[in-house]
Amino acid sequence: MVRQADAQDFLSIFLDDVPLIDTRAPVEFEKGAFPSSVSLPLMTDDERAQVGTCYKRQGQQAAIELGHRLVGGAVKDERVAAWVEFAQRHPEGYLYCWRGGLRSQICQQWMHEAGCDYPRIGGGYKAMRRFLIDEFERICAERPMQLLGGRTGCNKTALIEALPQAVDLEALAHHRGSSFGRRPGGQPTQLSFENALAVALLKAEHRSRLPGVQPILLEDEGRLVGRCSLPPVFQQAMERSPIVVLEVSLEERVEHSYRNYILQKLAEWRHELGEGAGFEAFADDLTQSLYRVRKRLGGVRYREIAEQLAQALAAHSEGEPGLHRDWIRHLLVDYYDPMYDYQLAKRADRIVFRGDRTAVLEYLTSTAD
Repeated sequence: MVRQADAQDFLSIFLDDVPLIDTRAPVEFEKGAFPSSVSLPLMTDDERAQVGTCYKRQGQQAAIELGHRLVGGAVKDERVAAWVEFAQRHPEGYLYCWRGGLRSQICQQWMHEAGCDYPRIGGGYKAMRRFLIDEFERICAERPMQLLGGRTGCNKTALIEALPQAVDLEALAHHRGSSFGRRPGGQPTQLSFENALAVALLKAEHRSRLPGVQPILLEDEGRLVGRCSLPPVFQQAMERSPIVVLEVSLEERVEHSYRNYILQKLAEWRHELGEGAGFEAFADDLTQSLYRVRKRLGGVRYREIAEQLAQALAAHSEGEPGLHRDWIRHLLVDYYDPMYDYQLAKRADRIVFRGDRTAVLEYLTSTAD
């Protein structure tokens, strides 16, 4: 009998990024999955829909028989081969379905018949999701956290990436966090984001128990990172956490924003779509991002910055990207800085440290009390 993983195994599965075969239909996987899982379904969406309809009308046995007819012969051989190939590359892994029921049992049995015994998750996706929710809520209630704040363009991400106790919310959401933060490829679904966030917190908690490591560190984000929403219990934990403020000069912030939101963003769009189409998508991305904040900018200021952006894009298309620094500086000074300063002032009582990058790094790496 091939061993099943249960709740006692889930922690190590998530901490170690154990490879997982998700045998649910593609539509289920797309709605929500785990960071280390891949979609190798027993049935396609259409096959699953047919079996589901049969189950409602004729019962379980008829549905099982239909499933075997739909997934038989060469179709079955192809899918079993994919599972076996994955298992051979990842012998430490597991397979699962929605609740650890019939679908994963069938996959496991077919793999056994092909000479490959592979364990499955008892309780399936639902049990692992429940485990993550419970652990997520426990961490939010019990573990100390710190927020890393600072004006737009401070490159807080570099500190987040460098520190073992940190969780990079923007990386999990595949978004740079501001109105201009959209990235090619889109964002994960809300459920996938929540799963990835819970796993990241588990890892950060595990690392934060090491000697000399500070509380879990998070970038000071709003309720939304792009369209990914921070769960309410997580927001509440952030709202009671102390804030460390990174202070960086305006020119450094302009330069970082230029590299991050112009040069790097364009490189990503071109990698996704090619040279010409990539630049068009990049230009449209910037133009639409500015348009979305027009009401908060006000009519006069929006028109001024929009004109600067149009001139910068025209020059950029001719190989001269440097003019972007002008509208970036304008946007930082007249929009982002006043807005952030106002928001931070309302939480001044929670600020525990301010300093430049060196000072903040030293503070964040000092031994916790």
